[in-house]
Amino acid sequence: MILVGLAIRVAVTHFLYHEWMDPFVLEHWAFGRIGRSIAMGHGFGNPLADSGPSALLPPVYPYILAAVFKVFGIYTKASIIAALVLNGVFSAMTCVPVFFLAKKSFGGRAAKWAGWGWALSPYGIYYGGDWAWSTCLVTLLLCCLFLWAWDLEDSESIWPWLGFGLLSGLAALTEPSVLSVLPLLGLWTCYRRVRTRRRWVLHAAATAVIVCLVLLPWGIRNEWLFHKVIPMRSGLGLELYIGNNGYSTHWVNRDLHPNHNAAEQSEYERVGEIAYMEHKRAQAVDYIRAHPGWFAWMTVRRFIYLWTGYWSFDRGYLAMEPLDPPNIFACTTLTLLALTGLWRCFQQNRDLAVRYAMVLAFYPLIYCITHPETYYTRPLDPIVNVLAAFAAVSFFRPKRERAL
Repeated sequence: MILVGLAIRVAVTHFLYHEWMDPFVLEHWAFGRIGRSIAMGHGFGNPLADSGPSALLPPVYPYILAAVFKVFGIYTKASIIAALVLNGVFSAMTCVPVFFLAKKSFGGRAAKWAGWGWALSPYGIYYGGDWAWSTCLVTLLLCCLFLWAWDLEDSESIWPWLGFGLLSGLAALTEPSVLSVLPLLGLWTCYRRVRTRRRWVLHAAATAVIVCLVLLPWGIRNEWLFHKVIPMRSGLGLELYIGNNGYSTHWVNRDLHPNHNAAEQSEYERVGEIAYMEHKRAQAVDYIRAHPGWFAWMTVRRFIYLWTGYWSFDRGYLAMEPLDPPNIFACTTLTLLALTGLWRCFQQNRDLAVRYAMVLAFYPLIYCITHPETYYTRPLDPIVNVLAAFAAVSFFRPKRERAL
């Protein structure tokens, strides 16, 4: 499964890597700009302009890119291919937790369907072969942590709990949105241990301490540089603003982003990152307060979009997003299969189903409030894939098994 999945992803990279060589793309590739800044010895900064230190993005993936640039050169053909292939490795390796999660949850037959389903997943292939972002890495980490949190229900040794805390901290420094679900998974594990009269207080406390220790250096660095508490990243204000400004033709108004707007770019450079983000946050909050009905309706539309791929069939919109019709079919089909699998899981093992439901329900919430992108909820795809495989296995069980 891993080798087939990787081969397909590398093949996609071979055909599409040249898109990343476009100077305009490279100039507006925030992760790449920070990686370049680190590789050139200028430190973690300059994501949107040559403006100095930044906390716009979490640190793990930019440092990975910096290492790639150090070895293969900055923005060279070799470094771009290496970065994309590395993401393909992350994506293909996700077959491992997918397989074992499905096997532990629903049995060996579901595990085979889930593993091959992920190896051949259109989303996994595309983002694994042509997306130089942190998406593939956080997808792998979240799936591993989901399985790990479940395994902790039966772990008496404290070491697996410490490992879970360490990996959780690294995942948060890769993509902070994982913190919307990892504490819930940990709390559910503790609840399950309480029900079975097992020790949990010391284990949970040790895990929390490790997470804090992993996150602390980044938080201290941000407070020291910007004189403001920034636990993870500074960009929430901008994300809120470009999604909540009265524009609804598309799911996000990219014309308000500094990468596409000279006035916004000028303000970002003039006042600095922190003041700029605070101004954008204030503008977004003011608009939401003045238009609560619009905000509520857009929140619903974002939720629908994240789970179905549907935003609009308007001709102007489809001109911007010509691949939406097939994406709507694929996304909606996977969602329906996953919901079917979740329902069957509730019928067989309610406690396990709660684990799946928590992740599916809480991970997308922040994007319903700010704005969605097609890759924002891709870290959920392995979980969706496992549930969809369980539903498919249930549909195609041999007649003898169905009769039983």
